[in-house]
Amino acid sequence: MPFKDTIALAITGASGAAYALRLLECLVQAQWRIWLLVSQPGRVVLSMETDLRLSGRPAEMTRQLTARFDARPGQIEVFGATQWTAPLASGSSAPGAMVVCPCTTGTLAAVATGVSRSLLERAADVMIKEGRRLILVVRETPLSAIHLEHMLRLAQMGVVILPASPGFYHGVRRVEDLVDFVVARILDRLGIEHDLVARWGAGSP
Repeated sequence: MPFKDTIALAITGASGAAYALRLLECLVQAQWRIWLLVSQPGRVVLSMETDLRLSGRPAEMTRQLTARFDARPGQIEVFGATQWTAPLASGSSAPGAMVVCPCTTGTLAAVATGVSRSLLERAADVMIKEGRRLILVVRETPLSAIHLEHMLRLAQMGVVILPASPGFYHGVRRVEDLVDFVVARILDRLGIEHDLVARWGAGSP
């Protein structure tokens, strides 16, 4: 069975690694192909917040994540930070959508100002210039005027700013419920069906 389409997922060094791993798991289960970018700080945070110790080599990281999420061969492909020949670097082969989850305010600033120092930042720049869907799951608090200005600038360009701000109205009993709330909102914006969280009003008399 062919993959539904391609989504780029970028993981940066903001706290909230659980959001990224849950989103990756959901995308794999939904039969999407994932082009994955993980910054070096992102790997550090993953090792701090989860039991995952990722290799710094893209090919080995691909094997690790394929095994962890029981993905199909070729479903997850990891690209290096300076792999400029990757399809993500060109508008002629840009994916249908890209999610940066979690997104540091440093990455936010780089994308807002068009600074492409890495493949991750270049890929986000490509999404904007090609008019593709770009979702930034910003994880920071409090937010300074600088952060807010960057968010406004990107929102005016059509970028979705989706802060990692979980709700509590769906019967939260564990941390995983909070993670699912945010991931559900991301999947909604991607147009991907899910049953992670009940819809508001569902089951109400």
